[in-house]
Amino acid sequence: MSVSGYRIVWIVAMFDLPTDTKQARKDYTVFRKALLKDGFAMFQYSVYARHCASEENAHVHYRRVKAFLPPDGEVRLFSLTDRQFSRMETYWGKKRRPEPPSPKQLELF
Repeated sequence: MSVSGYRIVWIVAMFDLPTDTKQARKDYTVFRKALLKDGFAMFQYSVYARHCASEENAHVHYRRVKAFLPPDGEVRLFSLTDRQFSRMETYWGKKRRPEPPSPKQLELF
């Protein structure tokens, strides 16, 4: 079975959460740690991404994130195919940086 760049999915979580009170900072920290525990990696401040083997697997992670949403603030989730994700361009100042390699596919057998 070949792996298609259209079947593999990336979930991106972008959020803008309040940090003006002690409780708001705690909620922010709990949310961020829950994203990391669920396999998301920080892309930029308040932008996290996670690699999923399929659309079905992505739906599992959508439900998990919805389960630990903070009480205040804004969270946006969207998904991209691996092919779309690979067309991203990253710049550091005026110089283009090479993209980090995609995670290796886990083989169990």
